[in-house]
Amino acid sequence: MSDSTRNSSKHIKLFIPGPTEVRPEILDAQAAWMVGHRMPECIDLVGRIQPKLQKVFATNRRILISASSGTGFWEGAVRNCTDKKVLNCVNGAFSDRWRDVTELNGKENEVLEVEWGQPILPEMIVERLSKGGFDAVTVVHNETSAGVESPIKEIAEAIRSLPDGNDIMIMVDSVSGLSGARLEFDAWDLDVVLTSSQKAFALPAGLAFCAVSERAMAKAATVKNRGYYFDFISLDKSMAKNQTPATPAISLLFALDRQLDDMMAEGMDGRFARHLVMRDMTIAWAKSHGFELLAPEGYESPTVTCIKNNKGIDISALNNFLRERGMILSNGYGSRLKNVTFRIAHMGDLQPSDMEELFSNVDDYLAQQ
Repeated sequence: MSDSTRNSSKHIKLFIPGPTEVRPEILDAQAAWMVGHRMPECIDLVGRIQPKLQKVFATNRRILISASSGTGFWEGAVRNCTDKKVLNCVNGAFSDRWRDVTELNGKENEVLEVEWGQPILPEMIVERLSKGGFDAVTVVHNETSAGVESPIKEIAEAIRSLPDGNDIMIMVDSVSGLSGARLEFDAWDLDVVLTSSQKAFALPAGLAFCAVSERAMAKAATVKNRGYYFDFISLDKSMAKNQTPATPAISLLFALDRQLDDMMAEGMDGRFARHLVMRDMTIAWAKSHGFELLAPEGYESPTVTCIKNNKGIDISALNNFLRERGMILSNGYGSRLKNVTFRIAHMGDLQPSDMEELFSNVDDYLAQQ
């Protein structure tokens, strides 16, 4: 299918932090002939996908696949991996929503909240966990609303150093991080890492992926009322046969298979390096125009930059201008950050040349003000 006949609407290049820009060849991969989810063709498809996903997660564990957004695995994590008390670490809108999901599932919790845009640091978590009674921690690797990356490796090391640290489930949302920001599931001794298809994977929305440690699986086996759709035990049992308990989004799996091939060809180290180049370009552009960043130095996200609107530009007017030129960036997210910040995504399959194109057009808008 050609770009011109894909649909009747104008293509808008997405510099928003999800859904992200999807290449035409990935969109076209969804048009493969449909197969049944119990047919050998689908089992072979999942079998091809699984080892490539493991490389992205840097793990030998099976990766669970769900037809959902990453939000579903938020619920799965708290339903499966805790029966005592959760420490919900909050530094932005999405980590706050995971807190909400924890409470709505009836799990006992405490909240460790910092100013939105600040990282969650190991010493903060250790101080709170030292009170005792916790069996799980939720933390967002890359807080999409605030453009801040928390040091997951150091957080995990600090938790494991506690006397009861090996009994605490370290559960990480890397929805806007994984495949764009370095994360190593096995080496960092994590228990749950979840992500979804529509951000740094540069795929259409509709799939979620989750790595679960042997420790977390053992915990899940002891937890009652794990639910049905996101029962880790059931999902893992099916994935061992390269299947899912319920019908998956088969067309998206074809696109995932193709995208993973391209990711493997680029190499994960190369992919991480490209994201850092685009991040640094974005930071340099922002600072050169007198803008300030929300995230402190050293904790800026590799995949999305959240910029303070300290110059008071009209973000809606800017996006209307950009739309006419075939692109769009993102306003701040949520009641605390909308209009007082704006976000530029540099994730997925975007290239440095794309960032230069965006900056040139934003410069044109600013020159008219």
